[in-house]
Amino acid sequence: MTSRELPELPGVLSADDIARTARYLLTTQERSGAIPWFPGGHLDPWDHVECAMALSATGHLEAAERAYDWLASVQDADGSWPAKYGGGRVVNPLREANHAAYLAVGVWHHLLISEDEAFAERMWPVVRDAIGFVLGLRGGRGEILWARDPDGSPGDHALLTACASIHQALRCASRLAVRLGRPRPEWDHAAARLAHLIAEHEPFFADRGRYSMDWYYPILGGAVRDAAAKERLAQRWDTFVVPGLGIRCVSDQPWVTGAETSELVLALAAMGETDRGAALLADIQHLRDPDDGAYWTGYQFAEQVNWPVERSTWTAAAVILATDALCEATPGARVFTDTAGEGSAAVDPASCGCPTTGG
Repeated sequence: MTSRELPELPGVLSADDIARTARYLLTTQERSGAIPWFPGGHLDPWDHVECAMALSATGHLEAAERAYDWLASVQDADGSWPAKYGGGRVVNPLREANHAAYLAVGVWHHLLISEDEAFAERMWPVVRDAIGFVLGLRGGRGEILWARDPDGSPGDHALLTACASIHQALRCASRLAVRLGRPRPEWDHAAARLAHLIAEHEPFFADRGRYSMDWYYPILGGAVRDAAAKERLAQRWDTFVVPGLGIRCVSDQPWVTGAETSELVLALAAMGETDRGAALLADIQHLRDPDDGAYWTGYQFAEQVNWPVERSTWTAAAVILATDALCEATPGARVFTDTAGEGSAAVDPASCGCPTTGG
């Protein structure tokens, strides 16, 4: 991929800026292919995949495939991954549903960019088994319980953000299955039921409304679109958006974060609101390290300090993916912009076992 084909946003991030940020990811990637949160740090499967996606979007296809191959090499027999690795070992053996699901988004994204069907075939059993683990945590109304303990016990609740991410992953997994000639209509059905709960019965999920992710992720994940998406963003825009700085991670703290802001940009891109997305992406450039293109995780604006004192790879990756979604430099942008119209309308409310109104 040449520099002219790299994502860029005139006046905000040039192609050279994006290339420098991608190099930070490359220098952090370990020999095994793993991509930790920062050099020498720990990692989790979801953020690892996000970083691999940013490498694909910037033309580093071999490095991205090494990241996916590493993930395949450490997959558990049940299709899952431990929640946290560090120093080459498992640090937290809890297995989160959205961690397992997100591989499907990454593999589909890479295939769209690379057109490498041999890679997709190699990753197919890994994706298939990961989705099997995820659907094994499905509850009676179509929700996905958030995790499974090391002893096999499932979590006792479902999370809105996690389920919105899983909805996106199920759609990507289904498209991958069709592309490879192995259609899985049951994955589409599971996604439709999940989208119905997200769009119509939000009180069913555990209350984490102070987190900005619960505000925008139903849009980012594709379950909420059109007028409902516009209304949703308008309701809490002033709660989370800090003009000139980005968006708060949580509503009650003076702390803006680059990854959450970039994810809101992805949601705006999916809505076609690219100007508003570009303005938000410009707002977080105060987090950028001009020396190597890395990004500080966040900024505590009451104390006027970057906090935590880390430059997280997944923040850099989110910036790259948001830029690509706005300018559509690669076909991979479609994983964020092509999920419209695949939500609750596909499900008869009675069939999902929930009332037609309320939670």
